Amino acid sequence: MRTVQALGYQRYTDFATDLREHFVSRLTPYRILKAITNEKRSLADHVRHSLERDLGNLNRLQSGLDSERVASFARRIHQARRILVVGSDLATSLASFFAYALLPLGFDAEAPVGTGGNLQHKVRLLARKDLLVAISFGRCLRVTVEAAKLARSRGVPTTAITDSDTTPLARECDDYFVASTAGATFSGSYVAPMALLNAIVLACAEIAPKRALALLRQTEKEYLSGPRWYEEAPGREEDRTTPGRTARKRK
Repeated sequence: MRTVQALGYQRYTDFATDLREHFVSRLTPYRILKAITNEKRSLADHVRHSLERDLGNLNRLQSGLDSERVASFARRIHQARRILVVGSDLATSLASFFAYALLPLGFDAEAPVGTGGNLQHKVRLLARKDLLVAISFGRCLRVTVEAAKLARSRGVPTTAITDSDTTPLARECDDYFVASTAGATFSGSYVAPMALLNAIVLACAEIAPKRALALLRQTEKEYLSGPRWYEEAPGREEDRTTPGRTARKRK
């Protein structure tokens, strides 16, 4: 503490915040992959190490996540008229998954794609009864942070999913959840954010299970049969399980 104060910081947390931002600002996919390559592990060791890092992220999420906050956020989703999920670049996959998972439960959720201008227009359509969920990590992408700032300036509730309580999104949004993306690959790890989103979706369903079941029952027949699923043509199953017969037919 004396050393930190001698550097001009009043609290250790202020020093830790600056230190993290210093390193995050200098992390690039090239530097991450170079550091991993310099570890001189075998290929099999790299694979195992990647899985260990992912598992570590899940363990940190499990130990640090407040289930009551997840339940409270799920109730906020139930109250929202519309839900806009913002994520860009790799986080687009998370935003699309979350919006798509909410739709069958009866929520008007959307993960817009396209230019930053398109996203700004979508945000301007939101009102106080709506909800914006912003997903970004590390230094955070400008387009995502600006969308959150615009929504909040218009009185729209905002919630961030990010990887630290010091990220720009965590500072700009009304509330936030932390899920580590530290990984053994240059693309990062989205295992923990995906697990967090799954927990939120489940909480949304369990708040009103009868409603969720009634909505999902409408797609029951489609899931059991119909053109949604791939089916083998008649006779193909027999051909695959009896190679001798197939060979005789070809002759």
